[in-house]
Amino acid sequence: MQELSTSSKLKYIFSIPVIISALGYFVDIYDLLLFGIVRIPSLKALGLNPDVDGTFILNCQMVGLLIGGVFWGIFGDKKGRLSVLFGSILVYSLANIACGFLPYFPKENLVYSYAGLRFIAGVGLAGELGAGITLVSESLPKNLRAIGTSVVAGFGLMGAVVAQLTVELSGGWNISYIIGGVLGIMLLFLRISVSESGIYKNIEHKTVPKGNFLSFFTHKDRLIRYLKCIAVGLPTWYCIGILAVLANQFAPELKIKDLNPGKAIMWAYIGISVGDLSSGFISQALKSRKMAIFYMLLFTIIGVAIMLFGNTNTETKYYIFCVWLGLGTGYWAMFVTLAAEQFGTNIRNTATTTVPNMVRGLVPVMILAFDLLKNNFTVVVSAAIVGAVVFGLAFYSALTISETHNKDLEFTE
Repeated sequence: MQELSTSSKLKYIFSIPVIISALGYFVDIYDLLLFGIVRIPSLKALGLNPDVDGTFILNCQMVGLLIGGVFWGIFGDKKGRLSVLFGSILVYSLANIACGFLPYFPKENLVYSYAGLRFIAGVGLAGELGAGITLVSESLPKNLRAIGTSVVAGFGLMGAVVAQLTVELSGGWNISYIIGGVLGIMLLFLRISVSESGIYKNIEHKTVPKGNFLSFFTHKDRLIRYLKCIAVGLPTWYCIGILAVLANQFAPELKIKDLNPGKAIMWAYIGISVGDLSSGFISQALKSRKMAIFYMLLFTIIGVAIMLFGNTNTETKYYIFCVWLGLGTGYWAMFVTLAAEQFGTNIRNTATTTVPNMVRGLVPVMILAFDLLKNNFTVVVSAAIVGAVVFGLAFYSALTISETHNKDLEFTE
């Protein structure tokens, strides 16, 4: 293959599919993390319990992501990547705008109204990343795929930082929801300029079965690949879903006066953004997706161990470790790209969309395990036990999954 000039590489890396996917993921992350950021103030303002009702609402959002991942994944393989980019953002943008008007909803069953809207938002949010990464992976030359998807995730993940700043500057949690929804509606107009993936167009009218979700479970090798992809991503949401979103629960045991989950999320995502931008270059330097992920996992687990057992006794120290864990789990784009490269064009969007949402959908399982363990262990030890299981599965999967660096994506299952 002919070596591309620097100007040609930059043209691909900052092409329309990459820019629009990055903006889409920015809005996606803003809306996805917003509940975690405003959980305590919004639930207190609505007269609900931040811990009990908050966990229920968060779980509903995550279940929505799980269901939406399957729906949008299949839809994207049957109808094209662009159909998902348009449909998903419309669903979650409208749901987020509706969340902004929750103070005006009837007070009866308000927790179910909030949970229902977060479930709908979760369904919509499930489609954005998978379709964007699939489109970028299929649009860029294979030697630039990792860098292109890293740009998408690195920029997109800054949406969490902007969400926290918006909450602080807007003066109201409900206004932040409305702003996120409006940003999504505005992005719809920009997406008119995006073209469908050429690789997908090549099979669009062929008789090969497309978007068959059950096919992941009917073939042993395909199932193992699929499960390993999911396991590789689990530490990312362990760090966010437990150590950041539930940061306030660690404060008493660590002898910290107070921990703000919104700030913990913001600092973690600052680290994740830098990590994601770096992961593509690390992968290129190592000429390996799996080894890049392995080293970042190693960096992360060291940070988790020191955070939980290394005398993290001030708010500042806790947030510093949130940045550390963010840097380590900044292989999110790499992990989703790995999933895209593992499977053929006819089920690629289904894989790339469902895999990250299976990870997100397993957050309630991790939180449930965490809550059950707290009946017999301290908060710190309970988090460490869940982390040991999660990281064990991730390390094994990262080391044994098939290498996809520079793999040709023009194939079907």
